[in-house]
Amino acid sequence: MSTTTAQFTTSAPTLAQRRAKIEAINTPWHKRTLAGALDHAAERHADAPFVMTDDHIWTYGEIRDASRKLAARLVAHGVRPRDHVALVLGNQVEFAIAKFAIARLGAVAVPINFMLRQAEIGYILKQADCVALIVMNRFRDHDYLDDLDALMPGWETRGGGSGYPCLRQVFVVAVETQLRPTALPLLDASWSPTARDMALLAEAESSADADFRCDVLYTSGTTGHPKGAMITHDMILRIAFASTYTLAREPGRRVLFALPMYHVFGYVECLVAMMFVGGAIVPRIRFDALDMVEAAERYNVGEICCVPLMTQAMLEVVRDRGFDCPSLVAFFNSGGVSPPAIWQDIRDHFGARELMSGYGMTECSASTCCAISEGDDQILRDTNGRLKLAGIAAIPGDGPHLVTYKTVDPVTGDDLAPGEKGELLARGYCVTAGYYNKPDETGRAFSADGWFHTGDVGTMDADGYVRLMGRIKEAYRCGGEMVMPEEVENFLKTHPEIENVIVVGVPDERMGEVGCALVVGRKRSPDQAELATFCQDQIARFKIPKYVIPVTAADLPYTVTGRARRVELAGDARRKLNL
Repeated sequence: MSTTTAQFTTSAPTLAQRRAKIEAINTPWHKRTLAGALDHAAERHADAPFVMTDDHIWTYGEIRDASRKLAARLVAHGVRPRDHVALVLGNQVEFAIAKFAIARLGAVAVPINFMLRQAEIGYILKQADCVALIVMNRFRDHDYLDDLDALMPGWETRGGGSGYPCLRQVFVVAVETQLRPTALPLLDASWSPTARDMALLAEAESSADADFRCDVLYTSGTTGHPKGAMITHDMILRIAFASTYTLAREPGRRVLFALPMYHVFGYVECLVAMMFVGGAIVPRIRFDALDMVEAAERYNVGEICCVPLMTQAMLEVVRDRGFDCPSLVAFFNSGGVSPPAIWQDIRDHFGARELMSGYGMTECSASTCCAISEGDDQILRDTNGRLKLAGIAAIPGDGPHLVTYKTVDPVTGDDLAPGEKGELLARGYCVTAGYYNKPDETGRAFSADGWFHTGDVGTMDADGYVRLMGRIKEAYRCGGEMVMPEEVENFLKTHPEIENVIVVGVPDERMGEVGCALVVGRKRSPDQAELATFCQDQIARFKIPKYVIPVTAADLPYTVTGRARRVELAGDARRKLNL
């Protein structure tokens, strides 16, 4: 390894000095829409890189102009303020352009996990009342247009048809293959807006409301269906500023990641947060450990953002080939369980002097806690960090944080003392007001006095450090993706040979956790290969159980209220699988 930290330790500004600089260049705080924030950044950094891809380095000015033209194109096809526009896109530059374009005309983005398949995508399109869809034609060997053909035949000319009456228009981004001739392209160099289009866009821009939602961000639901957290422009911008401020990113920092931008990690912590320091993102279309290492060196990045699974794969590459990136300052490793030794390995092999981890969730706009180490990794090993500082983005009279936590007894709801284990409840400006068109889910998500139930079990000490210990609900994370067992079970029960099924998470060395299906068959129990084939192209790959264990009805214990005893079943599954 040719990079060392010595070059940084003698004259580098302190975190406090860098935070003061970030505040100085962004003072005073102005409420803006997402597009307004882009325009403001482009005024200061028009020619600076913003989105760096292998095909083109897009400046702030170019992203601004492209988003303005796309916004006019959306207007020309009938999209209006407060309409919902769905996106099924990867980390292509079109994601950034589309997000800013949708915000520019006061519409609402509905980013959809591109690993979802036709039934799952169809549910969100209908539940979110989407009037337009922006979709890749193909990615990772999956044809999304085939999904549309099955869901809404004739979508090229009829939109969603009778099955999806709100959906009027579909725009397609060509990825991996040529665009279908009958499909409407998202970006069209030959297209020009009319004077009426520009007048409607100007009217929409002038009336856009920073306090109205800019996103409906879908997360797994307790009833087996995803639910869309409503997040406003100002919430996104304040929490993004808090990330850059807490992490003390220097002006012009370049952040490398393969985290999908439909998640708040890639979207808020990276794309949006960079605007406050005139920085750039280096988004990778897919994760490949060698590609990430080479991209870090090629683009002289200052920060790498990964989940632990990615970090470990990159470490394997760097141990073999070395790493030469003197510009690297920070490594943000978060979103899963990290082996204790990983922090020193990052420092030894990547040369990053600032190591970070965090905790947050979609319903809180992004991460709300952060742990930063410049040498002592104990807080990284033992905690999930403490509340992020908001600086000038704090709400006057609400203290220095945008979200706060407390712990309560999961049974009684009584508040617990610092350090006592209980359910973490969140409250603050950046906590969602609820789930779109799901009043019952929204009601269950909040306590009587307005605290949001995170579903996480942990502690919070007197110094504000959070320590996560598990989930009250039985969700698990496969490769960093949250899986709700009930959602998978509901689908598996459509198999003609399955009488009943319970899905639990079990440990996996590579993916962190994977699913194990405990199956009660009718005449027989389908095996894992049969279930995998049954699930293919119907549900996301990360949701497909890796293991299948045939059981009888008597083998599935339930509580008196009819809920499966998943903790007990997960333990039984681990023992049977010798995990």
